[in-house]
Amino acid sequence: MRIGPEIARRLFLSGNLLLKLVLLGFVALLLSQLVVATVRAQDSGRAVSGPARGGETVRAVRIWPAQDYTRVTLESKASIAHSLLAVKNPERLVLDLQDVDYQSLAQEIAGKLGNDDPYISALRAGRFKPGVVRLVFDLKGEVKPQIFTLKPVGEYGHRLVLDIYPAKPADPLMALLDKTDAKETPPAEPPREAQGPPLPLRMEPEVHPGAPIAPQEPRAETRAGKSAPAPAEPAKPAVQRLVTVAIDAGHGGEDPGARGRRGTQEKQVTLMIARRLKAVIDAEPGMRGVLTRDGDYFVPLVMRVEKARRVKADLFVSIHADAFIKPHARGSSVFALSERGATSAAARWLAKRENAADLIGGVNLDVKDKHLAQTLLDLSQTATIQDSLKLARSVLGEIGSITTLHKEAVEQAGFAVLKAPDIPSILVETAFISNPEEESKLNDEAYQDKLAHAVLRGIRRHFTRNPSLTRPIVAAAPRVPASVKPILAANP
Repeated sequence: MRIGPEIARRLFLSGNLLLKLVLLGFVALLLSQLVVATVRAQDSGRAVSGPARGGETVRAVRIWPAQDYTRVTLESKASIAHSLLAVKNPERLVLDLQDVDYQSLAQEIAGKLGNDDPYISALRAGRFKPGVVRLVFDLKGEVKPQIFTLKPVGEYGHRLVLDIYPAKPADPLMALLDKTDAKETPPAEPPREAQGPPLPLRMEPEVHPGAPIAPQEPRAETRAGKSAPAPAEPAKPAVQRLVTVAIDAGHGGEDPGARGRRGTQEKQVTLMIARRLKAVIDAEPGMRGVLTRDGDYFVPLVMRVEKARRVKADLFVSIHADAFIKPHARGSSVFALSERGATSAAARWLAKRENAADLIGGVNLDVKDKHLAQTLLDLSQTATIQDSLKLARSVLGEIGSITTLHKEAVEQAGFAVLKAPDIPSILVETAFISNPEEESKLNDEAYQDKLAHAVLRGIRRHFTRNPSLTRPIVAAAPRVPASVKPILAANP
């Protein structure tokens, strides 16, 4: 039975209180049903078109494998609650994700894991229990994981980052020694441009326990202070003092660096140039190059410095490709560290942008090395900065012979990556990647070779003018006796 409007009006005006209450209750019931129906319709619309089908949608899953560590990044619109568990026999990592859409996660991890990953052998996802999606990493051995979150920055949303480190990280200095031991004969030296006289280096003989020490100079002084006669033809020393150059390819992994108008990423060209520079340095007698990264993965700024110090590098050269808001900016530049502020507004702006790489690439701020922090805060860098300026001038002069310079003089700014207190360090901005013409040059192999040879000539000129700046410690040498290696391992 339905109550018509006229009957309802008459009942309301009749003065019967009970009927009035009944009528008001009926109207309230109709309104509540209308509200419930509206809310259900809205929820139904969200289920069809919105991302919350079964929880927070995973926008992207990125895996960056490297010998140092493998990084796994999950990106989403909102922060993801999580828990991580390590499982033995066999070695696995179990990552539980709260309120995450399973379909989006399963779709994103498909095909992302490569066969060459040094730490992860397999990756799978499944619904563990209501509201929880489980991600399982099958491992190739024992690892030391670190997990942390990053807030939105740049083009990225919220990120959950899992770094998988080896349980026993390799010693980079011992790895270099082993690699040198494995070489039976030196590689054939490729054709090089005219580079002047050979680099003057002190030669140090290999010493075997109980073996006599052969004199190396015409009037070599013995421990007793007496002169020893010079042999007719002195034997070639078995151990050579190698000049070690740490070559740092800027950016990498989660941090692409600057971008060109044609889509070129700074991290790509810096790695290509760094590899070419290492090749020409390795082909140079008495020298060898060490890369801070040799793949597309992120290395924090502090760790780049620490890697150079652990291999007892004589020089540190960081390779970058500049960008500016105006596309006509062009030319190469060389920078050294400054403790008193930047030499120009452009240098200050560039240092600020480069120092922000850790924010984009992602650094676990919960891990703090007090010894390393103290090292980087050491202010006794005056002598090192002076050496850095000398190196920078030599390199800038050689680069200026093959391309346009943005500025004729070396600039200085507070670059975090140049703060090794005991290694002369420079940052080379090879060209403006934001300039379409220079972007094309950066992708040209012939131009990359010219840059690599120019930097090498600058390094040679630096040591020719400053031979005493070579570090007195033997960084590494061919065929180091087995008895010496444990000592080096204990004092990296």
